Amino acid sequence: MIRDRLSRYRERVRRELTTALQEEHTPHEVGLSFATGIFVTALPTGGLGIGLLAGLAAWRSWVSKPAIIAAIAVLNPLVKPAVYVGSYQVGGLVFGERPLRSSTTDASLLETAGIVVRQLLVGNLLIAAVLSASSYVVVARLTRLHRERADDPAERSSASAVLGLFRR
Repeated sequence: MIRDRLSRYRERVRRELTTALQEEHTPHEVGLSFATGIFVTALPTGGLGIGLLAGLAAWRSWVSKPAIIAAIAVLNPLVKPAVYVGSYQVGGLVFGERPLRSSTTDASLLETAGIVVRQLLVGNLLIAAVLSASSYVVVARLTRLHRERADDPAERSSASAVLGLFRR
């Protein structure tokens, strides 16, 4: 059952990325659309980010809708908890790790909640920025390689090899 779900998920990401790579948009636009989708989806928006991305896709002609959908599929609800744990850890490194202490007073609970939220948000912004920048580079490059391959069918590129990782 889990294997089937992962297979369907992998196929969906591959299909959306392939569609994005074949679009009329420039490699820069495809990469920027995917990176924007990764950045917004990585943030703790509680699902509001998807609405923001839909509005952006409707409002701006340069946005690649399949690239946005692929980004949303990559950072799905199964992956987001790992992003949040990493965000908390990165935030702890930025502010200096403060161990959470057990206390029953309201003031200390409020202080602890503030520390956790601050670490999570700052770490999340940093992780979202790194994921976004690296995904831009990868997707823009894949788009260029995919299009070069389409122009020269005899050429075997790394773009098809990377997309082949999503196949089973």
